[in-house]
Amino acid sequence: MSISKKHSVITPVSVEKQVNDRVSPQISGKYLAVSILLSLTSMGLLIYWTYSPGLFDRLYWNRTPGLFIALFVVGLRLWFLSAKIRFLSERRLTWLASLRVVLCWEFTSSVTPSTIGGGPMATYVMTRENLSLGQSSAIVIYGIMLDQLLLVFIIPMLMILGIFLPVVPENAGWVGHGAMVLIYILLLAYALFLTYGVFRNPYVLKRTVNFVFSMPFLRKYRYKVAREAEELESYSHELRKKPKSFVIYAFALSTLAWLAKVWLPAIVVLSFVPADVLLSFLRGMAMTLAGMFMPTPGGSGGLEGLYALFQGPLMPRREFLGIAVFMWRLISFYLVVGAGLMAMSWYLNAGVTKKMNGRTKE
Repeated sequence: MSISKKHSVITPVSVEKQVNDRVSPQISGKYLAVSILLSLTSMGLLIYWTYSPGLFDRLYWNRTPGLFIALFVVGLRLWFLSAKIRFLSERRLTWLASLRVVLCWEFTSSVTPSTIGGGPMATYVMTRENLSLGQSSAIVIYGIMLDQLLLVFIIPMLMILGIFLPVVPENAGWVGHGAMVLIYILLLAYALFLTYGVFRNPYVLKRTVNFVFSMPFLRKYRYKVAREAEELESYSHELRKKPKSFVIYAFALSTLAWLAKVWLPAIVVLSFVPADVLLSFLRGMAMTLAGMFMPTPGGSGGLEGLYALFQGPLMPRREFLGIAVFMWRLISFYLVVGAGLMAMSWYLNAGVTKKMNGRTKE
């Protein structure tokens, strides 16, 4: 991936300082503790409310091997994400390095509020893989942009299918339906705006961002965001120079990773009871979009509730809901958190070793 001249003169010291400034909010144990506590509390309440004696005697044991399929799908998703990161780096990152980046990105996204996300952490760890700050930032921005581009196609499809199928459960009431419509509109507007800005008119994108952050209550973030907006405009021009095949291939990898994520709730449901496969899949899409607006770290607490709301009505035996939520979060959240912690520990240990070697040479 080509890098503009302004990034080529950044020294290692300035890279480390800038990147550490960006990721300092993410490196906090309180986010991890709050995220796990909220998740355990919500799952515990669901299991308490739905559990009945002799539950495991009534399980459809011939369906439970579906949980191994769910594990495979999680692995497949990580592979697609690693392939996307490696492709966007123009194969400067090895497969193992790409996987480490993905695990750190996923870990940070899983334990921080959506307003923070895992992008800054991904930028940081890519610089530890010997990519420049400019390259690392470009890869993160491209990755986020590809996800938003996918929503341009997904959201209209869900809105149309919602006319004929109960994509939003009836027990959500008019408040739930209204909230989902608002979520659809906000996400679609943002996705269209970002896609237009990146592919067609990056100057408008930069002007809009600077205008929004000139408001009094956002002014303290103005200079930091202005720097990001300048970089985004620069990367947008670079992206427009890429051949269409580059964007199409990266978009395909991004789409496959997203589909693996939204299939997971349905696979877990089907591992316990027979259910409407198409409707469960569509509701997995809808609940994933709704989860983007959860203010808690990693959406913990809220995501478990969304699973019960969207997938619960499709389970004819309510007593299996609590254990289904538990298995879904175990596979999609706790395994990722554990693997992400190991990946971040690798970077920490590598950094300590590098400093020790540097002192030895001195």
